[in-house]
Amino acid sequence: MLYSDLFFWLFGGLIPLAITAFMVARSKALSTEQDGARLHSRTGYYGWYAVIWLATPAVVSGLVFSITHMLGLFTVPAPMLLATMFTLGCAGLVYSLGHIKVEFRAREKVETFARAMFILAASISILTTLGIVLSVVFESVAFFRVISFWDFITGTKWEPDTAFLIGAGRDTAGMTPPAFGSVPIFAGTFMITGIAMLVAVPIGLFSAIYMSEYASHTARGRLKPMLEILAGIPTVVYGFFAAITISPLIVKAATLFGLEADYTNALAPGLIMGIMIIPFMSSLSDDVINAVPQALRDGSLALGTTKSETIRHIVLPAAFPGIVSAFLLAISRAIGETMIVVMAAGLRPNLTANPLEGVTTVTVKIVEALTGDQEFDSAFTQSAFALGFVLLFITLILNIVSTIVVRKFKQRYE
Repeated sequence: MLYSDLFFWLFGGLIPLAITAFMVARSKALSTEQDGARLHSRTGYYGWYAVIWLATPAVVSGLVFSITHMLGLFTVPAPMLLATMFTLGCAGLVYSLGHIKVEFRAREKVETFARAMFILAASISILTTLGIVLSVVFESVAFFRVISFWDFITGTKWEPDTAFLIGAGRDTAGMTPPAFGSVPIFAGTFMITGIAMLVAVPIGLFSAIYMSEYASHTARGRLKPMLEILAGIPTVVYGFFAAITISPLIVKAATLFGLEADYTNALAPGLIMGIMIIPFMSSLSDDVINAVPQALRDGSLALGTTKSETIRHIVLPAAFPGIVSAFLLAISRAIGETMIVVMAAGLRPNLTANPLEGVTTVTVKIVEALTGDQEFDSAFTQSAFALGFVLLFITLILNIVSTIVVRKFKQRYE
């Protein structure tokens, strides 16, 4: 029996046994009550208590033996492991059935176990986040041992062409040293993200206001799914549309006004990315606006204000925290986009304020650094982690500022 078959037999055997354990324990609890005794908890809790004692020892033993097998410490034959798990599960069932007595508090035991599972689930998510941060930090520290941190965050040139020579230990005398100035990359990221938000925020927010405050129930039921179709279109299709259709139109429009525009420019991916994230802004904003109590609207209208004044002075301030959350989600989606930028903006790290020129973003350079034929411990490859670390820090600051703003706004309008 292979370990790949083990989980099939485990869950294929444990689930029927768990159902059987629940029914047996519940039946025993019912028979105890029929004898005139009054149990502390409802009979279902005794059934779940038996399920816990059946499944927990079996699953824990299986996980322990699986971990030791993956670490190469020792290997237990799969049939023996399966027999051990089911033996422990049956022993746990017998133990739980012996506790079905009048004075036993099954509800407290089950709720304690459920609380522990919730804490475990929360801990896994927290530890995963911590692991992601630490992995980025450790690799970034290795990069900053070779490249100065100050030069990285203030440099205006990104030219890592000769970085592989340093990693290979070859002589770089007479060659241009590699430059890892991240300012052009982050400038391009913020420019494209800013253009996208200038498109997505007003259109998405106004769409949400119309659907929640002005549109009929039938119209809203039809318009919202149609708007959310934009979120289901693959980003590579958006990239094709930006590169083939929007970029040539921008070049022609710029020529009419006497301007010069590149076919790979920042404006085209910014506009298309803004259209792509409209559903994120509109759908979440629509939900939070609908969550505003109707009593606030009725009270405002009863005082003589118009519908537009009610929306501006009552509804939007009350929904502001949720709108900020939608705004942050839209920013995160825009910053993390790669395909549209690669296809429509290019790969050139260009420090410019002109959106008609080609730029690149952080995510594009991260992909470029991690998909080349460089050694993993080379400065060029490790620069991807440094870019991710700085981006993570900027995102953290953005979230802290937004949290402070939302908290103050809540205190003002609650």
